[in-house]
Amino acid sequence: MRNSQNPTSDDVEHLLLNARLRDELEPYLDESIHLLDVRRMPTQAENEFLASMLAWERAPALPISQWFQPEMQLAHPDTLDDMTLQGVLQETIQQLYDQRVVLDFTDHLTDRQLYCVIYRDILPSHEKKIDLPKNFLHWHCLDDSDDVEAWLRFYATEAERQVWQEETELPLPPSEPAPYPRKMPRRPQS
Repeated sequence: MRNSQNPTSDDVEHLLLNARLRDELEPYLDESIHLLDVRRMPTQAENEFLASMLAWERAPALPISQWFQPEMQLAHPDTLDDMTLQGVLQETIQQLYDQRVVLDFTDHLTDRQLYCVIYRDILPSHEKKIDLPKNFLHWHCLDDSDDVEAWLRFYATEAERQVWQEETELPLPPSEPAPYPRKMPRRPQS
């Protein structure tokens, strides 16, 4: 057991890094920094949080297509037959994942519909490109407020379905497996 009166060189390094991160964050400070309960968080974990905040503040907002070198440009969906589209879709999903973009809630979409979402919505979307290994952008391919029925039918847990029914007093659609299950790359577990 380490004596808290005799800090190790790692402790000193973490404290120095903490002070530097807080100084660099000073121009960006708002109420979110005050939500951080530093008394309950180890300095190393606090430093990771502060570094991610600083990376967020400094990150450029670019269309996701420009996160790639060269810029990712997909063929218009109408120009691809189903077999070609399926191959391009799989390659595109992997390339997005390589840039730490994870697609969630895709199993209710056909391959063509998912390709169209990527082509029309994801690639042109301006998002902050944060170059930290643990940061992933999760793109929900279902807006649960716009398509409540699909969310309830294919993705909501039984507890979420019950809460929704209690809040709305509307009948629930049946819960069923999504029609187009696919194995998608997932964010690594920490």
